[in-house]
Amino acid sequence: MRYAVLGGGKRLRPILVYATGLALGAAPEKLDAAAAAVEIIHAYSLVHDDLPAMDDDALRRGRPTCHVAFGEATAILAGDALQALAFAVLAGDRHLADDTSVLVDMLHLLAEACGSHGMAGGQALDLAAVGRKLEAAELEQMHIHKTGALIRASVRLGALAAGCRDASMLGSLERYGHCIGLAFQIRDDILDVESDSTKLGKTAGKDAANAKPTYPSILGMPGSRAHLAELTAAAISSIEPLGASMNDLIALAHYVAERDS
Repeated sequence: MRYAVLGGGKRLRPILVYATGLALGAAPEKLDAAAAAVEIIHAYSLVHDDLPAMDDDALRRGRPTCHVAFGEATAILAGDALQALAFAVLAGDRHLADDTSVLVDMLHLLAEACGSHGMAGGQALDLAAVGRKLEAAELEQMHIHKTGALIRASVRLGALAAGCRDASMLGSLERYGHCIGLAFQIRDDILDVESDSTKLGKTAGKDAANAKPTYPSILGMPGSRAHLAELTAAAISSIEPLGASMNDLIALAHYVAERDS
């Protein structure tokens, strides 16, 4: 479990929790549990995604995947235990205990994001799409669930921890999370074509080798870049009117679109 969680990574999802919560005036300690929980969920998903029955990958974050390092059975159990740990961390945080209704909403949100209507459902769609030619709308729907759900949840968890109940604000943040979730996946697909395994920390070219539908395979590289730029602009325009407090989230939108690993 420590190997999976503490072995590096971008930490984008917890950073989104902090950036959103701090922009809305939350004390940092009220964001710690949600930030840890989303990263633990993300780590569990990578352990299971890398398994032979899923993506069958041998490299993650520049070192052997969990099942290669410890065996397949141990990797499955580590992923199961990490998922449980994420909810235990969030449910047990004393800084959120003073408002149980908010805490219940956060737990429900996290559960939805990683369940059949979120990340796990998206992975099922991904597995079913191997070797098929998808339409762009089908690919987007898959990634709204597989990649986007936990990214959107990260933004919303930060807002909930800050006590935000303003429907307009939450709607703007939801739009932002939706756009950068898809932008993140498009950039991932582009890097899978253009980058190398050393820089990525995972096996480059794996999607094409496995006949998985990607944005470049459907839209082409120019179309993928154009769609990435559109989503980035939409993410920024959704929160820019909210003022200077959103500057960190705007910077994160640029980072998602421009990162090289």
